[in-house]
Amino acid sequence: MLQVKSATNTWQVVLEKNQILLNGAPFTWDLLPLTPTSFHILKDGRSYTAEVLEADPETKAFRIKINGNVHTLQVQDRMDLLLESLGMGQALAQKINDIKAPMPGLILDIKVEPGQEVKKGDPILILEAMKMENIIKSPGDGVVSAVKVNVRQNVEKNQVLIVF
Repeated sequence: MLQVKSATNTWQVVLEKNQILLNGAPFTWDLLPLTPTSFHILKDGRSYTAEVLEADPETKAFRIKINGNVHTLQVQDRMDLLLESLGMGQALAQKINDIKAPMPGLILDIKVEPGQEVKKGDPILILEAMKMENIIKSPGDGVVSAVKVNVRQNVEKNQVLIVF
């Protein structure tokens, strides 16, 4: 069973052998892929064009466009629903406290400063190691509370670079 939420609705989806149940009722449609991310859908005699704009499998969040209207969806599987029912809904969310040097090297550039909000994947700093520049990215969302290194500083493996 899956639970799909939008800003205004929640649906219970059950995928059985050759059948989809939507809120307990059979859901039938004709789906024709147009491209890897767009589809033509026929449902109850009506035609729809759907496109997947963004898909984040880690957070199970999706942005789709149906007939020109953009919708944001959040999907929860059985494990997510169980954790939520036990009051542990955020147990799988990645909380970052700090970023440590993955290897010894030299800090070439620092892209953040204390108080700055960062999103997952944002570049944090550039570390030179073995004559290669490595862009260190944020593993999750957070706010920088301290930068523990300076440009041109040598660092050791596992040394704390940024604190959130």
